[in-house]
Amino acid sequence: MKSTDDYRICARCVMDTSDPDITFDENGYCNHCTEALIRLEQSYMPDHRGREKLEKLVEEMRRAGKGREYDCLIGLSGGVDSSWLTYKSKEWGLRPLVFHVDAGWNSPIAEQNVRRLVAHLGYELHTWTVDREEMHDVQRAYLKSALANQDVPQDHLFFAVLFRTAAKMGLRYWLSGFNLVTESILPRAWGYTAMDSRQLKSIHKRFGTRPLRHFPTLDFLDYCKFYNDIPFFPSVRAVTPLHWMPYDVDEAKAVLHREAGWENYGRKHSESRFTKLIQNYYLPVKFGYDKRRAHLSSLIASGRMTRDEALRSLEEPLYDPDELRADIAFVRETLGLSATEWESLMALPNRTFREYPNWSGLIASARKVKIFLRKLGVVR
Repeated sequence: MKSTDDYRICARCVMDTSDPDITFDENGYCNHCTEALIRLEQSYMPDHRGREKLEKLVEEMRRAGKGREYDCLIGLSGGVDSSWLTYKSKEWGLRPLVFHVDAGWNSPIAEQNVRRLVAHLGYELHTWTVDREEMHDVQRAYLKSALANQDVPQDHLFFAVLFRTAAKMGLRYWLSGFNLVTESILPRAWGYTAMDSRQLKSIHKRFGTRPLRHFPTLDFLDYCKFYNDIPFFPSVRAVTPLHWMPYDVDEAKAVLHREAGWENYGRKHSESRFTKLIQNYYLPVKFGYDKRRAHLSSLIASGRMTRDEALRSLEEPLYDPDELRADIAFVRETLGLSATEWESLMALPNRTFREYPNWSGLIASARKVKIFLRKLGVVR
């Protein structure tokens, strides 16, 4: 994090120099909200263009699902984005395989949201439960790596299980709750992709204590097939329908609560008790990263919040002291760490992903290939 003398905050959003790579233009606007506005203009279509794309997508999924039990797969976490997408799928007349990956960190509210929503919609819930010992071993290894993105083990597991499940079931479409309204901004300096299994395996090999026999991962070919959507690599296509409709998070929460008894679980991604502690304590204290800035700036860019509202939100404490003590104790005890071990991990020198084996070069090359193929009209 830069020194106090170098501190600066964007004049349009609330991103600041806690991102060491941030830049500002002559108006004081940062690169993050400038780029987000361009992406929103290009990809967020809450109008007739989105309706046409969504209608076409739904028809494609119905055709692909003809003669099958399901049209598509939806990963349901209990968070608002995936819950709203699941709710809307019923309205669209789809027959989704509703799948929940239990990584062992669900908050009680998130579990309740999943149960209530599938019951309300009349869907059958399919759940995959991680081997707890292996999961905890990978997470302890990541804490020892002293990297910022401590959610890699959970996120990689989620994507690997959902991708492999959809492929095994012969489902061509995976409906993702990712959306630019709430997630258009996330500094690269604050973390590294969760899809790099080379890095995950190398960190576990260095710091882990047990073999991973039941922890699914994605290899580089899986990454290329899944993320690049290349026709001659038949695979599962991730689609983001929330980009093609008006998406008001507060309205979605209200409808879900009124009709399905869905409850708000707090800040973004706090449906996981581990993620809640990482985002609201580990990152701000150890790295100086307050991810609220990225989330709030995304809402500013999409017109869902004013800058003044975001600044007032940032004045709120990240944690109630009693709740923080309880959450630290819960995470420590779940991972089998003593208070001394936890403090030692917090005191480790911060590292970056470049200090461990990775696929960053290959991933960058794959993205360039996709851009080239997109220009040729081979991929979307």
